[in-house]
Amino acid sequence: MLGLIYRVIKGPSIPDRVVALDAIGINLVAIIALISIALKTNAFLEIILLIGILAFIGTVAFAKYLEKGVIIEHERDR
Repeated sequence: MLGLIYRVIKGPSIPDRVVALDAIGINLVAIIALISIALKTNAFLEIILLIGILAFIGTVAFAKYLEKGVIIEHERDR
């Protein structure tokens, strides 16, 4: 995790930082899942789902930004 945080801060390029953020999200999901297994409870499953969804949306937003330069397009269909 410390290596990933270093890559987010000092990454040589934006795609490297995006990959590091995605890996941090995956690691957080795995850590929370292991804690849930160790405590023998399913109370953390909603948190796992929330972090997974937020990591996915963040990755898609960064990918769209890298491709088009904007995240939200303000053009109307004609």
